[in-house]
Amino acid sequence: MLLPLGIVIAVLFIFRSYFYFPSTVYGESMAPTLEDQNKIIISRIGDIKRFDEIVFRAPNEEASYVKRVIGIPGDTIEYRNDVLYVNGKKYAEPYLNEMKKSMQGDTLFTNNFKLRDVIGENTIPDGYLFVMGDNRKNSKDSRMFGLIPQSSVIGEVKFRYYPIPQIGLTN
Repeated sequence: MLLPLGIVIAVLFIFRSYFYFPSTVYGESMAPTLEDQNKIIISRIGDIKRFDEIVFRAPNEEASYVKRVIGIPGDTIEYRNDVLYVNGKKYAEPYLNEMKKSMQGDTLFTNNFKLRDVIGENTIPDGYLFVMGDNRKNSKDSRMFGLIPQSSVIGEVKFRYYPIPQIGLTN
């Protein structure tokens, strides 16, 4: 009786340590995609791609942040008139539509900037990522603390399991 239970516990420990594990979102920087106190599942496997939602160790803090990958190594980034340009190509960001609707008049949701203005370089170097929160007006992200090392990435957000009405894959 104890042997099967021990095997199950060992498998669960290995699964959680090396593949997937639960976490909680704190703060509003990813709203409305992810809200404060959402319960999520993070995957430690797979490659990180542009527009993935990731969890990483916060720079100079004892915390973890959840943000969206906007730029990967080799990319140039520019925001102009609320439009994202990566390597000169215009990209749609449908996950921002709900928040943009709340903006009044000609107010920009994401202020204009070029990568060079933020990090002092034109392209993202190898081993680094440029990340931003979906709630652009209320997000501490690469625009403030610069690039994050890929080695600081804990994993990719794959699934929300709480609150119950919002269960499912994330954007």
